[in-house]
Parts: sequence; structure tokens; C-alpha cells
Amino acid sequence: MSLTIKEPAMSETEMVAEAERALAEIGKVRQAVGKVIFGQEAVVERTLVAILAGGHGLLVGVPGLAKTKLVETLGTVLGLDGRRIQFTPDLMPSDILGSEVMEQNETGRRSFRFIRGPIFAQLLMADEINRASPRTQSALLQSMQEYHVTVAGERHDLPSPFHVLATQNPLEQEGTYPLPEAQLDRFLMQIDIDYPELAAERRILIETTGTANQKAENVLDADRLKTVQALIRRMPVPESVVDAILKLVRSARPGSGDAQTDRHVSWGPGPRASQALTLCARARALYDGRLAPSIDDVRDLAEPVLQHRMALTFAARAEGMTVRDVIARLAKAV
Repeated sequence: MSLTIKEPAMSETEMVAEAERALAEIGKVRQAVGKVIFGQEAVVERTLVAILAGGHGLLVGVPGLAKTKLVETLGTVLGLDGRRIQFTPDLMPSDILGSEVMEQNETGRRSFRFIRGPIFAQLLMADEINRASPRTQSALLQSMQEYHVTVAGERHDLPSPFHVLATQNPLEQEGTYPLPEAQLDRFLMQIDIDYPELAAERRILIETTGTANQKAENVLDADRLKTVQALIRRMPVPESVVDAILKLVRSARPGSGDAQTDRHVSWGPGPRASQALTLCARARALYDGRLAPSIDDVRDLAEPVLQHRMALTFAARAEGMTVRDVIARLAKAV
């Protein structure tokens, strides 16, 4: 038995045909990204899965791992209108959202006109998001969840699709402001970026220090991306996968009956984590050429979907445990 979101009926033949077309296009996207971003297959996969699922991603890694390059490349390949905001301590909410300015016409009549900020983009890169003050960080809260902003009491809708890919340096914490829990929960996934493997770093060394660099090529457009995202939401989810998602997320909450979770977890993921796992599992299945997600998808996505939605107790941190350790144990039990 499978569960699906209520949508206009689509026959199995139509579903397969649409999935095959989408799979071919995703393959072209992967190939185009691979010409610019060397190695980091897992990072590229998770970032694309976040976008295909219609969500936002938080890229965490030390400087020099091509976080900015990846976001710029995805914007070009997917045909999205991309903007970049460099977050700094003196950045104000109006620098992101925009502001109203007073204008005077030829007759002397004065009126306010709204000038849009860089948030009015289809792919917004929030570079070093934790360097801005909490007041400025909160400017993204409404937009990331409701896809519109409110300025001076007026609603302004954002372009569609709208995705935020934020970057963060996990090492240098001086002069930074940790993202609040509500902000972190808006991100579909936290994608950790490690150092490249030897072969990938050798290729980086050879191909990026010459006179010619590879440039990203456009493969999709925004309308086609929205069609693929809608297809992913139509994909059936086996009931066994739904049960695995619920078991995993609920077991990560204190008071759920798991003694180790009660001892190690201070607060756990909410229902939005279950929604994120379901959407990401669907997107990953299509990314791999399958028409339905499996429990393996749930296990593989548990860490990026849950790690920023839970926190450890003081006792667990004193023992040297990490959130990854807790999630690995819970995922193994699914």
C-alpha cells in the first residue's frame, strides 16, 4: 500500500513517461554541474535533492570548498535568477527585503514606492549567514516558509520557484551569531562539505590553475524545474517508508520511550522534519531513477535532515557524543 498527496489523477503510463523525461534532464544537470564542481558527489546530490524537493539548504564547510561556486553553478544550470547577499554584522533587514522611498512627481504630489531587495530572486545565496545579527537573520524567516515578505504592512510575493542556499563556516565563531532554532528548521537539509578526495583535488589543481576554466551551461529553466518538483510531490510513498519516517523522527524526541534518547537529546525534531524526510526521499528516488522511495533513502537522508533540528544534553556533550552519533544509532534501528 502506498500513500500519495491528493493531486489530479495521473495514469501510471503518464507517471512513468514524465519520470523518464525528468530523469534524463536530471542526468544532464548532474553532468553540467560535474564539469565545474569536481568530486563532492554527495554534496551535489544532496543540494540538488533539496532544490528538487522544493526546499532550502544550509551548506556548512570551511572556506575554499567551492560552496559559493556550487550555488552559482546551480543557478546557471537550472536557469534560475540568482542573487547573492554577503552577510555582515552591519547588514540590515532592509538590505535584504527592500525598502520604501518617497518620490515626488511633477505636480508636487508625494508617494512611497517600494524598491525590491535582493531577496526577490529565484535562487538566493546567503553567504556566511551567521555573520549577520539575529534581527537581520530573521528577515528570511517569513520568506523561507510563506514565500512572501511584508514591508510597511504590504505583502510582496516572491518569484517562483524560490530557494535559499546559505553558507556557514563551522570553524571561526568569533563575531558570528548562531542561527536560532526557528531559522534552522526552515532549512530542508544541512549539507556538510568535507575536504575533497585525492583524485578530485588533483583534478582541481590541474584544471583551475590554467588560463581556461570550465563554465557552467544552462540545462533547465524555472518552469521545467517547477514541473519536476510537482512530479516529485505526486510520487507514491510506500506505507513501510512512511512508518520508517515516523519511527525515526519520533524516536529522536525525548519522552518517546527511548531511554538513550531521553538521556542524550535535549530537544528533538518536530513534524516539519517528517515532511522534509518524505519530500527528500521522493526527490532522491527520482534522482537515482526510481519511481518510489525506499527505507534506504530514509536512512541516508536522516543525518542531513535531522542534525540541525535537534540538540544534545550537557551530559551527552560531556561524554563526547555528537548529534551524528545519535542519528546514526536511530537510523540503524529503523
